[in-house]
Amino acid sequence: MAIIRLLGIGATALVISAVTATADEELDQMLKEALPVMQHSCDTAVEETGGNEEAIVDIVRKMVIVSLANRDIDLSDYADTEEERAVLRAEFIEELRAGCEADRKGLLAGIVDTAVKTVLKL
Repeated sequence: MAIIRLLGIGATALVISAVTATADEELDQMLKEALPVMQHSCDTAVEETGGNEEAIVDIVRKMVIVSLANRDIDLSDYADTEEERAVLRAEFIEELRAGCEADRKGLLAGIVDTAVKTVLKL
């Protein structure tokens, strides 16, 4: 249950802080930084980080960046105000929690991508 609690708490700061109008060079660097964490499941993210909330948030943030970049998404198209971002953030956390509860051994990147897709109604 640690991953569920940690992702629920920690993800609040990550969803909307990702990529909106980032330069190509910066985005390329972010994508490179994400590669080493893409193999994680919900369980291995907790195991490898020792349950450190900030480290888990960093892993999920990197996966969100990959998902948004792969889908060519600019979040400002979906949420302009802090209120709208808060709604998306809450929905993302619930989707992430449900995905990890359903499949703790599945690829976390897939769970993150599905959560992004669901929350943005893609």
